[in-house]
Amino acid sequence: MGLHKPTAPRTAVDGRRDPETRDPHRNRESDVGAPARARRARPARPPDRRTVWQILHDAGIDPAPRRAGPTWKQFLAAQARGIPAADFVHVDTVLLRRIYVLIVIEHDTRQVHLAGITAHPDGAWTTQAARNFLMDLGQRPASVRFLIRDRAGQFTDSFDAVFTAAGFRILASPPQAPRANAIRERMIGTLRREVPDRLVIVNEHHLREALTEYLRHYNTARPHRALDQLAPAQAHSLPPEINLAEHQIRREQVLGG
Repeated sequence: MGLHKPTAPRTAVDGRRDPETRDPHRNRESDVGAPARARRARPARPPDRRTVWQILHDAGIDPAPRRAGPTWKQFLAAQARGIPAADFVHVDTVLLRRIYVLIVIEHDTRQVHLAGITAHPDGAWTTQAARNFLMDLGQRPASVRFLIRDRAGQFTDSFDAVFTAAGFRILASPPQAPRANAIRERMIGTLRREVPDRLVIVNEHHLREALTEYLRHYNTARPHRALDQLAPAQAHSLPPEINLAEHQIRREQVLGG
């Protein structure tokens, strides 16, 4: 077999490579990438008719997570007579100290209870505040079935155990979901606007006196739209018949204003 002398690639007259000359390395890379580009360029396949939604739809099944039972709003409305809600409110004093207030509101009457005030709401204090609240209810805990609270760290297992022993069922609201306990959130907003935003609180004793007087007004004299303009203390009574032509409106100062 004879040997052949390798020949240089053809070039144009001016010394440049002939464009028709094939570069084996460049063509190999181009050939490898071509099938992938071809697959990406294919049109998307239409969605399969046998999807989960289609299967549920054909069977007449609602794909919602909860297919039976009342909604959260319906549950609160039906069980309002036996649901109190607890939450903490913090107030900053003029001396730059933070004080925590444990508030409990009853859903059916909107009556608010001052369960305790402290600068250090640890687990032991919160547990004792729960016992004090049950003592304030007296004979009524038998009619209360649930307690709604958030997932704050102050609500320890011992706090829940106090209510569980009294026959309560603890309902923890979802994280960052104020609408899950709208009655409590609305009451806390009212409390902030009408007490800390209008008064300069000096210390814990001053805050206790202010809240005690305000909650007395809130429970006995402040009207509520949900109660047909009645106060929480009048929730289970009929609205009084008042002749506005003969009735004289009197103003009574609360908290000095």
